[in-house]
Amino acid sequence: MLSRRSDAGFTLVELLIVVVILGVVVAPVANAVIVSIRNTDATSARLAVSHDAQQSAAFFAQDVAAVGLRDYSGSVGSGQVPYSPSIQLGAGYGSGGQVCGTAATPVSLVRLLSDDWDTSTPAATRRTAIVAYYLTGTELHRLRCLDSATLSDSIVAHNVDPATPAVTCSSACTAAAVPLWVKLTFTAVARNADPYPITLFGQRRQT
Repeated sequence: MLSRRSDAGFTLVELLIVVVILGVVVAPVANAVIVSIRNTDATSARLAVSHDAQQSAAFFAQDVAAVGLRDYSGSVGSGQVPYSPSIQLGAGYGSGGQVCGTAATPVSLVRLLSDDWDTSTPAATRRTAIVAYYLTGTELHRLRCLDSATLSDSIVAHNVDPATPAVTCSSACTAAAVPLWVKLTFTAVARNADPYPITLFGQRRQT
């Protein structure tokens, strides 16, 4: 006997139904994957901005705590040496004769000056410590110098909106009477994340 070929298989209608069902199933899954990726990117961006905020806040609080440059050129009243202006706003690298950086260093948002005593020798030597916060593009830098020698220049925050930084003090920032506290505010604008306002605050330790 001759064997009969089977004509069993999928009809065109059945194939169309399968395609439609696959479309119904795949569309929500693909959408869920896309949303998940977007959420992951946004979360990563928020975490990066949050890390910058914590890092820069810690540095700024430390720097403001030490601010205060004594003026030994005049008379001492009530047993205390008066201060010189110790905070500079919009200062160049050599502002007020205090050099920190080079001619290529951008104008700072704020520079904080303080005394640093070298006690490695019997006769202690006074040096001037300078910390400058400045922007290059959207990056906030912290530049540290001792007299005119640069100790470090590091990025402490990214994605800064250059139009937003502002410095405020408890009293006149640039006066000889050193303010009790200093605040630097700005907004970080990272891709895939909402604008993130950041406040750096420091309170002076010296009296």
